[in-house]
Amino acid sequence: MERIWLKNYPPGVPHDIDTEQYKSLTDLLETAFRKHGSSPFSVCMNQWMSYSELDELSSALGAWLQNQGLLPGARVAIMLPNLPQFAVTMAAILRAGYTCVNVNPLYTARELEHQLKDSGTTAIVILENFASTLQQVIAQTSVQHVVLTSIGDLLGPWYGRWMSFAVRHLAKMVPEFELPLTDGRTVTPFKKAISQGRHRQLRPSPQNLDSPAFLQYTGGTTGLSKGAVLTHRNVVAAILQAEAWFSPALTSIADLRKVNSIAALPLYHIFALTLCLLAMRQGSHLTLIPNPRDFGKFIEVLKQRPFHMLPGVNTLFNALMQHPMFKTIDFSSLKLTQAGGMAASEGTARNWQAATGSAMIEGWGMSETCAIGTNNPVTQIAFSG
Repeated sequence: MERIWLKNYPPGVPHDIDTEQYKSLTDLLETAFRKHGSSPFSVCMNQWMSYSELDELSSALGAWLQNQGLLPGARVAIMLPNLPQFAVTMAAILRAGYTCVNVNPLYTARELEHQLKDSGTTAIVILENFASTLQQVIAQTSVQHVVLTSIGDLLGPWYGRWMSFAVRHLAKMVPEFELPLTDGRTVTPFKKAISQGRHRQLRPSPQNLDSPAFLQYTGGTTGLSKGAVLTHRNVVAAILQAEAWFSPALTSIADLRKVNSIAALPLYHIFALTLCLLAMRQGSHLTLIPNPRDFGKFIEVLKQRPFHMLPGVNTLFNALMQHPMFKTIDFSSLKLTQAGGMAASEGTARNWQAATGSAMIEGWGMSETCAIGTNNPVTQIAFSG
């Protein structure tokens, strides 16, 4: 079959990718940790994490999970906002040989119960802010192991402790909860699980490219949310495709490890998740935005250092432009404004380009396509609709 669409590919974009260069998504992650160990992986509230730290922490948590007696391929849920704990937990689950089940932290008890039961989740890593929701439904699920984290667990010994105190006692953002320990259930603090895991060896897992990596629940559905089974091959392909397609936008940056991508979209969503994994493949770093709805603080973060990739949805771009501090942001380093998750409007795109000098590039995808299903060329100089 003649692939007539290839004539529209920008120069330098390969026509094919090779997923077989990796044995699994886990192999891709561990290759990145070895290759980029000394480089920064993320920054959150001015607290940096390197790839070597991500490697060490995820190895420890993965070893702890294996020691809980979970069966190979077990489903482990992640119910976290954009904190350093997210990438540590995701990498730990995959490296331990299990399947990630990403959960929206803002789910109601009914929604959470459905996803935990439907996926067969037996362990969950959850921010304490949402533990009261889990308390309401855990008895009706197969969850046996709860790892409980607080907001400051990976934000440094002093600042982290202060943040956890402030969120609990000043902002009062942690509703009271009491998780039941009946039927053999365990509740373990995140830092304790890491500490215990450091004394154990992470055992290699027998994963391959056809093993399930994620059960990614889709919100774009009628009725109950449905879990899309994404294999290691699916996710590796999505990462390599995104890397190939975005490459023309980044040609002026000689060292991709210098690329700073803004992670304001929730990492549990397939859009941001794929871009997080792309950063790992490239050795670039993420600026984590735990609460993008606080646009004042969000803009303050954008002003701190140059940024190169800004993925977002139409409502996010609109809200940013309407903030009185928006004009104080320096967009001179921005190489790619990637819109997705919902339709981008022509008016938003036009206003964005006028204000930032960056054309809005629109993509379309689903959980089932592992984020991008099709994307406009990143070389376009105006929004095409």
